[in-house]
Amino acid sequence: MDIRLGDVLLMKKPHPCGEKRWLVLRTGMDFRLRCLGCGREVLLPRSKAEKNIRGVLRPSDEKN
Repeated sequence: MDIRLGDVLLMKKPHPCGEKRWLVLRTGMDFRLRCLGCGREVLLPRSKAEKNIRGVLRPSDEKN
């Protein structure tokens, strides 16, 4: 799965604050993610994170 820094991941289950969107801060064997609802940061193993991803929202690469 192609996940890049700055992507927003839409997860299957919501965070306890109710938000399902997470910002990618670090990639590699682990993902560092920041909840876009409350700002909490978590470090997840790549395999667990990829299993729970429903969609990827990527900022546009076009520059005007």
